[in-house]
Amino acid sequence: MNRVISVSVNNKAGVLNRITALFMRKGFNIQNLTVGVTETPGLSRITIVMNETDDAALEQVIKQLYKQIDVLKVTDLTQQPMVARELALIQVNSPVAQRSVITTIIEPFRASVIDVGRDTITVEATGKAEKIDALIALLRPYGIKELARTGLTALARDVAMVTEARRVSEGNVISI
Repeated sequence: MNRVISVSVNNKAGVLNRITALFMRKGFNIQNLTVGVTETPGLSRITIVMNETDDAALEQVIKQLYKQIDVLKVTDLTQQPMVARELALIQVNSPVAQRSVITTIIEPFRASVIDVGRDTITVEATGKAEKIDALIALLRPYGIKELARTGLTALARDVAMVTEARRVSEGNVISI
């Protein structure tokens, strides 16, 4: 099972380099990595997906991350309820005659056409990696000219809402 770790850090030069160097020194492979600013000015969130790792190795990684001066919070999201998405931009060869076919293909994936050129269209898709993979497989016969994927970005779900949803699903709600 892949491990998903969310790391809140100070948004300073060199922080990402020090964190990735830590993984390199310890011999851990990062499957994907996304970084972006947060709702708090001066802070960034790094989402790291590691290949299959045992609990002891994960604990070691978390302890080593906390030793980094600019790391404020580390959360293992793997076993928690979370919202996780990936973004893909796919530029597909598309003569005018094929555009309606491609539009029909992307519709069930809730993908959208975000740019139209003379011979290509660019499709934007978000969702789980499996969904993105399936869309790419369907578009491949039409000729993918360029492809860019972000990797996984994740946030923990609101614990109170998850608890309430479980209570409702178990039938423990008392109606008045």
